[in-house]
Amino acid sequence: MLLGCLQGFVKVVKNKQYFKRYQVKFRRRREGKTDYYARKRLTFQDKNKYNTPKYRLIVRLSNKDITVQIAYARIEGDRVVCAAYSHELPKYGIQVGLTNYAAAYCTGLLVARRVLNKLGLDSLYAGCTEVTGEEFNVEPVDDGPGAFRCFLDVGLARTTTGARVFGAMKGAVDGGLNIPHSVKRFPGYSAETKSFNADVHRAHIFGQHVADYMRTLEEEDEESFKRQFSRYIKLGIRADDLEDIYKKAHQAIRNDPTHKVTAKKASGVTKKRWNAKKLTNEQRKTKIAAHKAAYVAKLQSETEA
Repeated sequence: MLLGCLQGFVKVVKNKQYFKRYQVKFRRRREGKTDYYARKRLTFQDKNKYNTPKYRLIVRLSNKDITVQIAYARIEGDRVVCAAYSHELPKYGIQVGLTNYAAAYCTGLLVARRVLNKLGLDSLYAGCTEVTGEEFNVEPVDDGPGAFRCFLDVGLARTTTGARVFGAMKGAVDGGLNIPHSVKRFPGYSAETKSFNADVHRAHIFGQHVADYMRTLEEEDEESFKRQFSRYIKLGIRADDLEDIYKKAHQAIRNDPTHKVTAKKASGVTKKRWNAKKLTNEQRKTKIAAHKAAYVAKLQSETEA
């Protein structure tokens, strides 16, 4: 007993056996970018479906943009079928607030209409044309191709009730995509009463939560209002205008969801070159023949002299 007391604290050192058996994690796991536990389940396809792609609706949020892509996995990497970004929304009349819930809904709607237009299914699956905020599921038509089915991929985002990733998903569902979901994560759902208030959800889709905050802030603290909503003030957008702006944007997206490639402006800067331009095989042969002819002519002139 006395011997055990005298030994004290012994530090456990990782031995050779530990390091021999250590396996390095995947790079994107080490970087904290990919949740491989979730990715495996989102990309794994049933064996009886052979090589049929399993599509994912990928939603990623950044400080200034919302990215929504439809992609499927292959051994060499993911292949993106279609993509939409919230920085495209100014074309449809939404100049400001490109990262809020309403903008996420519009971006989801845009990618849905764009992919259906690309596949020629936009006339068969119009989706939910009247936005009510209630649950909506796309039903396949009897005589025609089935609805485009994909699964929500939120990445590392927290799946809290009212999160913007679910706004993008709702936009895609209303746009005509078949995405398995429930209303439990939409704004307006109460976990205590187990009930869903569709009016609250509709208000978020049309940016009314932003409008209410604008009104409150303007009454209570005008300085903060001018600082936080300076771009709204500059463009002359008031709280009462937001619903009409989003309604017009939804209709504009449905009218023309296609992506327009803008021509790059030619810059007047001429780039300097510090090394010789690489020649083609024909140019090299011509250059060598010219050198040979010049050298032969030089030899002939020397012998004549």
